Amino acid sequence: MSAARLLLALVALLRLAELVHAGRNTSALRRRGAVELGSGHYPLLVLLHAAWLASLFLLVPADASLSLPWLALFLLLQGARLWVILSLGPWWTTRIITLAGAPLVRRGPYRLLRHPNYAVVAAEIAVLPLVFGAWRLALVFSLLNSVLLAWRIRIEERALAPRRRAA
Repeated sequence: MSAARLLLALVALLRLAELVHAGRNTSALRRRGAVELGSGHYPLLVLLHAAWLASLFLLVPADASLSLPWLALFLLLQGARLWVILSLGPWWTTRIITLAGAPLVRRGPYRLLRHPNYAVVAAEIAVLPLVFGAWRLALVFSLLNSVLLAWRIRIEERALAPRRRAA
């Protein structure tokens, strides 16, 4: 297996493992009375991420060379992604789930940014295609992601507003 295909397969496996982890957290939060907001955008988000990975598998040649500086940045982003997931702990999901009265997470990258997960995801969507020199894919998916993230952040801000006021 080529380095390009191996990297893409590892990213896909990591995303699948994250979906399983997020699903468990979502179920546990719902059992505690948490509710989901903005579920209408979620299938589009899943479609965007699946199309991003699929386009990389289909459009990046299997023997594509890897840009080591972009690869190093992508690996750093994986560390940032893990920091976000660990900081949120049982609150990390891929959906917008909120539990009334629960405290907001203010540790890890959440001390520095309001939405660090979205910053990491936006960077990943741009950087991974650049690892292979696929700047057009980076541009197209970054633009599509920015539209969906703007929608999602508005929903999430409304969901968190009562908890922010309580804090």
